[in-house]
Amino acid sequence: MTAPNRNVLWANALVDELVAAGVDAVVASPGSRSTPLTVAAASHEELTVFSQLDERSAAYFALGRARRTGRVTPLICTSGTAAANYHPAVMEASEARVPLLALTADRPPELRDSGANQTADQEKLYGDAVRFYKDLPEPAANDRALRSLRTTVARAVATAEGADQGPVHLNVPFKKPLEPTPVPGDVPDDLPAAAELGRDGPYVDVTAGAPEPGDDELRALAGELGDADRGLIVAGPADPPGIDPESVTALAHATGFPVLADPLSGLRYGGHTRVAPVIGRYDAYLSADLADEEEESWTDPDVVLRLGASPTSKRLRKYLAATGADQYQVDPAGRWREAEFAATDLVVAEPSRLCARLSRLVGGGSGDADWRAQWEEADRVAEAVHAREWDGIDAEVAVGDEGTTDDETAIEDVDAGFHEGDALRAVAEALPDPATLFVSNSMPVRDLDRFVGPTTASVTALGNRGVSGIDGIVSSALGARAGTTDDLTLVLGDLALYHDSNGLLAVERCDADATVVTVNNDGGGIFHKLPIESFEPPFTESFRTPHGLDFEPLAALHGLEYERIDARPDALADRGESPAERADAVAEEVAAAVSRSHEEPGSHLIDVETDAEASHRTRERLAAAVDDAVHGDAGGE
Repeated sequence: MTAPNRNVLWANALVDELVAAGVDAVVASPGSRSTPLTVAAASHEELTVFSQLDERSAAYFALGRARRTGRVTPLICTSGTAAANYHPAVMEASEARVPLLALTADRPPELRDSGANQTADQEKLYGDAVRFYKDLPEPAANDRALRSLRTTVARAVATAEGADQGPVHLNVPFKKPLEPTPVPGDVPDDLPAAAELGRDGPYVDVTAGAPEPGDDELRALAGELGDADRGLIVAGPADPPGIDPESVTALAHATGFPVLADPLSGLRYGGHTRVAPVIGRYDAYLSADLADEEEESWTDPDVVLRLGASPTSKRLRKYLAATGADQYQVDPAGRWREAEFAATDLVVAEPSRLCARLSRLVGGGSGDADWRAQWEEADRVAEAVHAREWDGIDAEVAVGDEGTTDDETAIEDVDAGFHEGDALRAVAEALPDPATLFVSNSMPVRDLDRFVGPTTASVTALGNRGVSGIDGIVSSALGARAGTTDDLTLVLGDLALYHDSNGLLAVERCDADATVVTVNNDGGGIFHKLPIESFEPPFTESFRTPHGLDFEPLAALHGLEYERIDARPDALADRGESPAERADAVAEEVAAAVSRSHEEPGSHLIDVETDAEASHRTRERLAAAVDDAVHGDAGGE
């Protein structure tokens, strides 16, 4: 007898099949009912177990690791609210197509719906958010039951990592004893070896495939792209493990099309940007109004090839919808992910393979000689304006204290003091190479999109854009750190840090060093972008929600080195003569702090205190400056 009881036998078989399917780590939270699974995982020599005390943080940690590696990191928890705490991360995994496997322990059927404590209904707990669900049978020590279990585990992992990758859920009931207590006669001595010990390798070896068009359909699409004088390749946030930059670069060269790369696409940063026409500052100069203009100064695309999810940039999405161009949406699962409902064609294909095949079939490739130059020049001007490098920019911009007015001023006179987007620029410039950069929702990802353009550095930029919550950001980032040897930098707002402050426990428990940069505007700064800003009350107390929290004790609690940088307007007077000089000085302070954090051992919390309203007003002035410098009278939000 190789197991003291059937629960141990069952759990060992389950975990053994996970490892055979390629799983190298699990995230487990303490609990009673899940004891057989936790012990089996901890006992397997080829498995790393990350112990997370809080199930919500655990789920996001596994999500972050899976997002970084492209492989599933299973979760183990006990019954009741423990399983319910996985739900937000399951939702994110579903919408962002991150492979996730939830193993929720449960009571056997006869103990459910009994009125006893901790007997919540866990059947189909996550509804339609999971790609596959099964309520496993009770552990049994016989050949057929164990073969069924091993097959189900193989199916679960394959489904999680399949073409329509995402979360799966196995509910695992156990009777007592939950510990490895010997139960005489519980496990027969004559079990077939394949059932008890598995096979030499996976019990079911799954050969992955990728959808792609037939030859005729592929040639037709290649013809459409090749015949277009003006085309775009638009890459939104990528599904794990990402889009192959070489394939997209080859297609860009074959067609002559620029690549508009979302910061989370995996295409904005890396060595391929030396040769690929990657455009990254489009959020600063595109708008739906621009597409409606009949101005000869700006031309719109004839055709658009779209990869990944809907772009972060609302301005880009609205612009593409307004152009009326034919838009081919590429999706490996055949699902509809185009937020403006502007797509004209759905192409069911794996994006990297499709781009590689199209690059060999597309004829021509020269396109409109001025087409790519238009985008490259607009990107150059936007970069110069954001960096306060006014030389070579001949434009006037209408700017006032509350936004645009009829009073035109020279662009070099624009009040371009420090704003929160400068913090993202400073962080990006100070990253080591290679690096993993995780950015929070709300303003950080938007500022990364607008203010940080393409670079040759090997930066993997990640974020939770599936359902775009600010919960679980710390845990997701530290999970990503656990899946790579790269240094990790996390940029998030103060509310996101507050929401998942307990996630910092993983720094020590999971050996996940990080540099954490919080853009601290004391509340929900993004609400200054919305019309509700002008309604006071209830704006401050119900939307901006200042909290007055001091994060230095939080850093001390978790053993992080702490540094505060006061970037609020009242604190900048001694940092230079002009707003631009003061902005440069603060940006240098932020960059220096980030550089030190990566040079020194341990983890660091850099607290950049800002003023959200002032930052938004500066963003508006810079946006007006870019619009005018690029388009003249043709621009606009």
